Amino acid sequence: MTTLYSVLVFVHIVSAILGMGPGFILTFIVSKANTMSELRHAFYIRHRVHILVMIGGTSLLLTGLCMGMIRPYLFTGGWYITSLALFIIALSLGPLVLSPRSRPIKRLLAEHKGEEIPEEYYTLSKKLFFFEHIENIIFMTIIVLMITKPF
Repeated sequence: MTTLYSVLVFVHIVSAILGMGPGFILTFIVSKANTMSELRHAFYIRHRVHILVMIGGTSLLLTGLCMGMIRPYLFTGGWYITSLALFIIALSLGPLVLSPRSRPIKRLLAEHKGEEIPEEYYTLSKKLFFFEHIENIIFMTIIVLMITKPF
């Protein structure tokens, strides 16, 4: 079991790097766009990077739960339970908060004619990025809990 657990820890850490790492830059990918063409391309890249984030996030959850099944005492650790709860909250932000706020932006990108970025985009993106930053804070908190295991 120790070997399997070690493999899970390794996969878990790699998943964190590949999944969570790129997630921290999603808002920055689109922040320097000056024209609608650049903005559309930036959102295309952002979408591609987000696929890695989803794969890494799913792998993180699965490996974390598997490690808990192998070593059930983890479920008694406050840091583990708190990390798991925060992770589920962060995952639920996607469909409940982020997706509804990104739909109007996607519609604007598809329908807007011309190269000038409309003011409406800045209003919409500010709301979306606010919640993405909250999600990043949650993920940073999880990382700190995983490293320090304070309680």
